[in-house]
Amino acid sequence: MNIAEILTNSAAAFAERPAVCHGARTHLSYRALIGRARGVAHWLRRQGCPPGARVGLYMANCPDYFEFMFGAWFAGCAIVPINAKLHPKELGYILSNSGADVLVVTPDLAADARAIVSGQPVRVVEVGGPDHAAMIADGGDSGLARPAGVRPDDVAWLFYTSGTTGRPKGAMLSHRNLYNMTLSFLADIGPVDDRDAALHPAPLSHAAGLFSLAHFVRGAANVVPESGGFDPEEIVDLVNRFPGSSFFAAPTMVNRLIDSPAMARLKVENLDQIFYGGAPMYVEDLKAALARLGQRLWQVYGQGEAPCTITYLPPHMHMDTGDGRLEQRLASVGIARSGVSVRVVDEAGVDVPPGVNGEVIVTGDVVMAGYWNNPEATAQALRDGWLHTGDIGQFDEHGFLFLKDRSKDVIISGGSNIYPREVEEVLLQHPAVVEVSVVGRPHADWGEEVFAFVVPNAEGAVTAEQLDAHCIDNIARFKRPKAYRFMAALPKSNYGKILKTELRKLLDETSPRQRTCARGRT
Repeated sequence: MNIAEILTNSAAAFAERPAVCHGARTHLSYRALIGRARGVAHWLRRQGCPPGARVGLYMANCPDYFEFMFGAWFAGCAIVPINAKLHPKELGYILSNSGADVLVVTPDLAADARAIVSGQPVRVVEVGGPDHAAMIADGGDSGLARPAGVRPDDVAWLFYTSGTTGRPKGAMLSHRNLYNMTLSFLADIGPVDDRDAALHPAPLSHAAGLFSLAHFVRGAANVVPESGGFDPEEIVDLVNRFPGSSFFAAPTMVNRLIDSPAMARLKVENLDQIFYGGAPMYVEDLKAALARLGQRLWQVYGQGEAPCTITYLPPHMHMDTGDGRLEQRLASVGIARSGVSVRVVDEAGVDVPPGVNGEVIVTGDVVMAGYWNNPEATAQALRDGWLHTGDIGQFDEHGFLFLKDRSKDVIISGGSNIYPREVEEVLLQHPAVVEVSVVGRPHADWGEEVFAFVVPNAEGAVTAEQLDAHCIDNIARFKRPKAYRFMAALPKSNYGKILKTELRKLLDETSPRQRTCARGRT
């Protein structure tokens, strides 16, 4: 039940079809992709990597990503996808915690990666380097006809989520989880066939990489933009080039596309669907996108612990059916996905009635096995077979889920998850900081931005510029606060707990627009 079997099957049925494209150009056919994957697997075996070994992918978006992804699975290894925007220190923690044996890097990240792994037993493989060339050379002669045998519950994708305790946790996603995620995609979204294309402007280390699996199953093309990211003009060019195009986008990306002058030349008939999620989306922005694109928007709510697969709002539910409930539906995250059960419960684990807030919990074969080497966090998240998401929401009487808050205080900015505790711990490392509390401030374009309330050890002891430089030295740039407020003391309860509700009241930026809550952590 190795997830790499989907490539074995597709390579037989669609051998000469484009599997991976770099911009408009075919990079690898299905026949060539499986040859590359076998070469990667053979190289890993020659390095002594046993089944279950972890292979880190610290890569900017590039067409080579997929050959390393399938190659690691072909060898029976687990992938550790790592956000290319992370600070080197954060990379170092993930490598140490996961016990990765091999780290694949793109040339732009190679110097930082080698500095971090210096003195550690981690082999760095650079895309385009000698090791990569050796893999390509012996791919056809590796003798690896089929992927290694694995158990359904063996780890395939070790995804590190940002941690509320200041350290990220590795969500263990098994081959069974990825198969069921893919089947749910095909059941709820389909059909996909070999004439279609998945564009990948979003990071392959996150949901976009997993969405590729359904397209590989059906022999479709997976297209990596030449820029490696999201550029509206480039996306329009690619959609115009590839009929049946779909892609995953954070709401910010959807807004940028709709506002781009390039929209005037978009062949909208070539666009199949845009899957949006990962951050709140304002209802008015959603309406503007629907007016330009029609029934092509598909909302997803998921988490790294239940990848891409908790609830969904399909295209036809975005449209006015005359039932008077369009505004209500657009403010929701939709209905339960195929293959999962979703509940909203109180603190005792008892289901609450429609219209009452509670914690969202989910079960099904897509839910992770637990957190890597973290039994305490696993026991907290997985209880009686249910994943406790930490998200607060409510159902309406029609089964639509509405997210109201996030009990774990995650800040979602431009589709990226930022946990306040992680930023707070970095700020507290500065000798002039006595106390700090980080919250999300509404932002019209990014959904939220990071805002820090800081108590210094003396008035004027530290500046915002100094704290900004300190953050840049220790965490990813996108996680650092965009603004600071210095205070003599933070508001606290009678028990000494910092009252973030009071701090949020001090924020003078609010948005009058209603927003949907597609807050998937994938």
